[in-house]
Amino acid sequence: MKPSPSAPKPKATDGKTELHVVLVQPDIPWNTGNVGRTCLACDAQLHLVRPLGFRLDEKYLKRAGLDYWQHVHPKVWSSWTELEAHLPELGDPWFFSAEGERNLWQVDLQPRTVLIFGRETAGLPTSVREQHRERLVSLPMAPGPVRSLNLSTSVGIALYEARRRLGFAG
Repeated sequence: MKPSPSAPKPKATDGKTELHVVLVQPDIPWNTGNVGRTCLACDAQLHLVRPLGFRLDEKYLKRAGLDYWQHVHPKVWSSWTELEAHLPELGDPWFFSAEGERNLWQVDLQPRTVLIFGRETAGLPTSVREQHRERLVSLPMAPGPVRSLNLSTSVGIALYEARRRLGFAG
């Protein structure tokens, strides 16, 4: 299958890419464990925004992250407001939501990119979606009954697409 002519082209980078994955108020520990493992595989920094629906020492979190969790070293923020103040330092933010008018294939990802996801049960808070409406992005899906994908699946799709476009050889 050929990429769409309007799809952004992969960029050659000088190896100075920085990818960040933010989970805002995640509820399910095994999703966060899986996301942490994927972040390690893609050399991305995981950020967790409180409140969390679990404790960071919870066995399900560690089970999903397997023996990799000890290497994840997530940056934990006390609130969205605290993290948001540091977004310019982290990179170019994209907020994942089913409300996004553009999908991931249609946005230009920069070598310093922040991929932001909401909680499994409710997505990003309404105030965040409203404030950053022009930065909302969705994942392309076939028409039908599916409204959303699992959080760790969504992060995996977005993170590997970002790495592909930025020239990550792995």
